[in-house]
Amino acid sequence: MNAFIAVVLVCANGLAQESCTDAQALEVRKVRVANELGCATGWQEIIARTELREEIGKTAYLKTECRRVKEPR
Repeated sequence: MNAFIAVVLVCANGLAQESCTDAQALEVRKVRVANELGCATGWQEIIARTELREEIGKTAYLKTECRRVKEPR
């Protein structure tokens, strides 16, 4: 069975979207979700709890990714 990891990257406005990776992000938040739909929901709440919430839209932007994780057998 497959599971998914929802990844929310907070990146500086000066960083191109294709360059916004785990290594380049100001902050990376990951949470295990049951399906791909779970990757598209809930990230607003995750970011609202961080200190960077005031910077979103001003000096930083969000990039979300959904990564498939194989469960060990």
